[in-house]
Amino acid sequence: MTTTSGRSRTRGRVLVSLLTIGFALCAVAPAHAGQTPARHHGHDGHHRGHGHDGHHGPGHHDAHHGHHGPGGPATAEIVDSTQRGGKAVALTFDDGPDPDDTPRLLGVLREHRVKAVFCLWGEHVRQHPEIVRRIAAAGHTLCNHTMRHDDMSTWSPADIRADLRATNDAIRDAVPHARIPYFRAPYGAWGQTPEVSAELGMQPLGWSLAVEDWVPPGTDELVRRLEEGITPRSVVLLHDGGGDRSQTVAAVDRIIPGLRADGWHFARPARRG
Repeated sequence: MTTTSGRSRTRGRVLVSLLTIGFALCAVAPAHAGQTPARHHGHDGHHRGHGHDGHHGPGHHDAHHGHHGPGGPATAEIVDSTQRGGKAVALTFDDGPDPDDTPRLLGVLREHRVKAVFCLWGEHVRQHPEIVRRIAAAGHTLCNHTMRHDDMSTWSPADIRADLRATNDAIRDAVPHARIPYFRAPYGAWGQTPEVSAELGMQPLGWSLAVEDWVPPGTDELVRRLEEGITPRSVVLLHDGGGDRSQTVAAVDRIIPGLRADGWHFARPARRG
């Protein structure tokens, strides 16, 4: 049997408990007041360049907090324009080094006194380190293009980080202390790679013009696509590896003199941070 005094004591204990909970909630609330939920980085459509299938449009990331790493300061913004303004164009070459086409391309660039960006496939670097040394010795810029050219759009940050570090290690085994200021995602499938590459000091590098040289259409057609597609501050996606790139090398040899005669100059892609 519950007495009146017992019920009073029970109500008193409940009231004290409720007051204690209320004070705790009041203390916690100010700690979160005014905070914005963290932005989710993933498949939100922002981490894109022009993909090889033509469906990926130019993309920009809105993260502007700089990271410092072996490549220097970088942000998670995907850049697709040159550092310099005006009639500037950046030539970038993916999937090398190739034992045949990369040396031929280096000869063309040397003849025309043009510097380019080489986005290096890690396994190819392991196979041909001497060509990577030639690229670096000629003053070209190095870019991490992953170890095996995998689609990383669904990879975790930890897996991405391990791959990018392995690729950098392969490049630096060939060229000790090499500076690697850029990263480019295979297929333009960015996923969470922009954040990870920025943490490692590499600016995510997109492109503004892809002439689809991965399916060789003929040198004349490549020249036409380049002449019609290049606009001020273009970053051009080309290939020196991953297949027969002799048409690309020939097209580059033909396009450079005409661009120069028309007042164009060759520049590096932009960097943030």
